[in-house]
Amino acid sequence: MNGQRLFGSLDPFLEPGPVLGRKMANAQFLRFLLTADPFDEYHFFLADQGLRDGLASQLARLFPDLWASGKVHLPDRRILPQALAAQDFHCFHQSDCILHQASLARVRNACSRRLFPITGPIHSLSYADYPARFLAHLWPGTTARDCIVATSRTGKQAVENQFASLRRDYGLSAEEYPAPTLAQIPLGVDPGEFQEPSREARQEARAALDLPQGRVLSLVFGRLSHYSKMDLLPLLRAFQSLFAQGADRASAGLVLAGWVEEGDDFPETIRGLAKNIGLELHLFARPDAERKARLYEACDLFVSIADNPQETFGLTLLEAAAAGLPVVASDYDGYKDLVVHGETGLLIPCTGLAETPAADLLAPVLPDNQYHLYLAQALAVDVNGLAQALESLTANPRLRLDMGRAGRRRALEEFSWASVIQRYLDLWEELQALPVDEAKARSARHPLHPAFGPLFGHYPTRTLAPDARLVVGRTGQVFYRGLDFPLVYAGLEGLVDGEALKKLVFLARKPVAAGEMQARLVELTGISADQAAFLVLWALKHDLLETAP
Repeated sequence: MNGQRLFGSLDPFLEPGPVLGRKMANAQFLRFLLTADPFDEYHFFLADQGLRDGLASQLARLFPDLWASGKVHLPDRRILPQALAAQDFHCFHQSDCILHQASLARVRNACSRRLFPITGPIHSLSYADYPARFLAHLWPGTTARDCIVATSRTGKQAVENQFASLRRDYGLSAEEYPAPTLAQIPLGVDPGEFQEPSREARQEARAALDLPQGRVLSLVFGRLSHYSKMDLLPLLRAFQSLFAQGADRASAGLVLAGWVEEGDDFPETIRGLAKNIGLELHLFARPDAERKARLYEACDLFVSIADNPQETFGLTLLEAAAAGLPVVASDYDGYKDLVVHGETGLLIPCTGLAETPAADLLAPVLPDNQYHLYLAQALAVDVNGLAQALESLTANPRLRLDMGRAGRRRALEEFSWASVIQRYLDLWEELQALPVDEAKARSARHPLHPAFGPLFGHYPTRTLAPDARLVVGRTGQVFYRGLDFPLVYAGLEGLVDGEALKKLVFLARKPVAAGEMQARLVELTGISADQAAFLVLWALKHDLLETAP
């Protein structure tokens, strides 16, 4: 395998269920990585056979030539230590820095022939259990080749704030408990999904969606919920203000599209409020990809007034820009990176709290939606500023056109998925070149990896001592003659090997010390010392061995 570039991951990237937000970003990442095909092999170590079958089916459908080439491998995650010891990986990339990244670094340090880079991006950062997840990154075995990839400047600062808080509260020095490297690479957009709008295409799209032809339509796309992403009431207040100042109600309309939870009455509440102020509103719940593209094509401008810390990047803003729409957005989170104020759209000031003691206290014991609702309702988007932005764009078609073109140009030049993948390739090369203290990394034990033996070794009557003498049992004698074979449960295939068992039984023809048996088993079969110890106990459990008198 020398000289080959191997990509590895513990994640499938293509997940079942509605493809929104994080799932969309991960699916697009994998799609464009495999389209670029910069590696000799791709190894996805998945823990579940169902996941392996599902990913195999999707890859065979989406990338038939690559799948047929044999370059993609879907091994059982339980063979990860052996795979790392046998092959030199160029890098591992996780779909989220929260899941397994620090633990994967521990396995790499213990088993891999070389300390390759491990990267993972951020997504939502505001969940109450995430401090514990980030604490896992602060351990003595973290190296400079371990990297969290922030998708925005504000997201990067939030991670830095999280590490600073953990160090302060736990008394962790940067020297003894280093943090991963922090990089910044945005999410991307597929240029092929969105076309620059034309008057004719917009008219056709509106006709197909049964939208009015004569109005300036503002599009909101995302999760339609008052506790997730954004509260839409300030937007309605902004339209109400416009109408109170004399704007023609017949000239404007609002289109809401996105994910709606079953039984949630919030969209209908918004519909009723819009009717009360004379705003024509059109609602598209859970649109598919084709209808989503049509909606971008049919509308004149895009609005997103995020107020919820769950939002970290703003993928829909990027899509709207790629579709040639000017964007009106709250000056919040990753939106600051996506909208160039006055050039590709307009950013609306917002005001939040410097301290949040009530939410800090209760969040760990509350459902996610309850404390996120509190935090979102304590973030005020400037309604007057929003009304002015809507007025300027609604009344000025030339401004909409110029901002839309500038936004599309910037989206395609700076945020195409092809350019994002290239930035990851460059990052992995840069991380490869960073020096690491290999001896320190390999000797470090992760404090959040439970040591089951020391923790629970007092549960049984005794633990197996190296000088304990063992001999072949009755079932072992029958097995050695080929007349019986013990039942091996699914999931133990890599640990209980028939040939190794035969050698073990052969070694126990006469009483032998357990430590000597394990050492000889390693010598004869090449299995690890841990596996040999497991096999001896397993054989003792299943009557292949017994304690010698």
